[in-house]
Amino acid sequence: MTTLIIVESLTKSKAIAGYAGPGHFARATFGHIRDLPRKELGVEIENDFKPHYHITNRKTVKVLREAIGRADTVVLAADPDREGEAIAWHVTQVLRKELKGKKVVRATFHEITPQAVREALAHPRQIDRNLVDAQQARRILDRLVGYTISPVLWRNVRGPAGLSAGRVQTAALRLVVERDREIAAFVPEEYWTLDAELSKRVEEESGEKFLARLTKVGKEKADLKTEADAHQVIEDLEGADYSVIGVRRERKRRNPPPPYTTSVMQRDAANRLGWTPKKTMQVAQGLFEGLELPGEGHVGLITYMRTDSTHIAPEAQEQARRVIADLYGDEALPEKPPVHKTKAKLAQEAHEAIRPTSAARLPERINDHLSDDQAKLYELIWRRFLASQMKPAVYDVTTVEVEAQGQSGTTYRFRATGRKMLEPGFLVVYGDPGDDRMLPILEKGDPLICHRLIPEQHFTEPPPHFTESSLIKELERRGIGRPSTYASIVATIQTRRYVEKRGKSLWATEVGFRVCDFLVERFPDIFDLGFTARMEERLDEIASGRAKWKAVLREFWMTLSPRLAA
Repeated sequence: MTTLIIVESLTKSKAIAGYAGPGHFARATFGHIRDLPRKELGVEIENDFKPHYHITNRKTVKVLREAIGRADTVVLAADPDREGEAIAWHVTQVLRKELKGKKVVRATFHEITPQAVREALAHPRQIDRNLVDAQQARRILDRLVGYTISPVLWRNVRGPAGLSAGRVQTAALRLVVERDREIAAFVPEEYWTLDAELSKRVEEESGEKFLARLTKVGKEKADLKTEADAHQVIEDLEGADYSVIGVRRERKRRNPPPPYTTSVMQRDAANRLGWTPKKTMQVAQGLFEGLELPGEGHVGLITYMRTDSTHIAPEAQEQARRVIADLYGDEALPEKPPVHKTKAKLAQEAHEAIRPTSAARLPERINDHLSDDQAKLYELIWRRFLASQMKPAVYDVTTVEVEAQGQSGTTYRFRATGRKMLEPGFLVVYGDPGDDRMLPILEKGDPLICHRLIPEQHFTEPPPHFTESSLIKELERRGIGRPSTYASIVATIQTRRYVEKRGKSLWATEVGFRVCDFLVERFPDIFDLGFTARMEERLDEIASGRAKWKAVLREFWMTLSPRLAA
């Protein structure tokens, strides 16, 4: 018996065939082999949105046809998401004749390791038509927007060639435009803070100094709007006695972060490495597909990198606990493995979080076999995963309330906070724990010396411009887009020159403002952020079998078509 395994990537095909053992061979699709045509709508709207797919890679189809002819069983093993499910289905449609009489099954690998591949091949399934339909619906929705709204845009908005509307890209552009306008309209307001430099009175000598901030004037929250307000308080407090009126000591925990999802990995790579989301995904793809390691052969280093789940397989948690105990001792381990709740508004499919395929594969042991970029991202993923399985950091936090009475009889309340780390927990692997901020030992009733009062001017600040990573975070928070689309969304609005990068910040361009304003005014429902998020929910309903894809397309078209005729 001969088994053909069809995957998306040439790199993966070599590794998977080796893991599967004798009698197995693999071929790659190199992505989609069939798609909607590039230069026409390709959808019969009046015929219940019937799509017209065209073969996009005839050379690959020829190779697959020859390979199928040599096989008794065909395993469709494209990536474990909706896009991969659709690729597998398109193979069955294009090569229906060649597959007739063969055993055809679907298998998914969330990591490219011998155990994962053999386990998946031992438990194949059929193609999930709900996932296929969800992908088809998304593809056709985006095609309907692009091919029907873009011509309206060309006729009404001056700009460079290639102006286009996109269902999700325009929602992202709208977020940038609205943030830029919010910043432009922002009027800074002046305010002042007042700190007291204090020390404990010890036999008429000054003890250790610390700062406490004014929090209350009388019974009201301190609200110093001008320099005059600050100096009025300073004058009133001249010669005043200060004393401790309360000390609160509490133990606080800082919990470890969850393992990476796609969006959080992209944000961390942007903040720590200065990478674009697109670059992060390219490097992660290479780590997922794997490379040659001495003594191991070809092995995938991370799990699938398009996910919004923080779930971790129990066996991966157990391995991480063994590694943590070896590296940092049993005291670094919580009694039970932590459970991190997925925060994504609409977590999709039963994926794991992004983690190393083996926690025991320490970064320093494999760095010599990785490119510089691969080594940097692998270390981020490894450290984040180990941290997620460790104990919280524990601090002693002391809050001291100080009171003084002014010459006017007004009571002034100041507050100081100190912190001392007791247990570093996950921070030994994940990051800088920060400096302890110690206060002298103080008790209620202790008299204090005020050495000086320090006024400082401030101004309220506008919200920051979006960065690529903060825009992705906002899209995820609103339920717009998915792990597979974040990088392309932020890249597209820049490629179209609707948005430009200045440093790390994203700024809407003049043409971006014009395009956004026109589309939002002409198609208010389609480019409403809530409506865009609702369509993502409808796609998820298709994927779970709770909605039919053509019904969702009809619903969308009923909203769009009247606006096209207006």
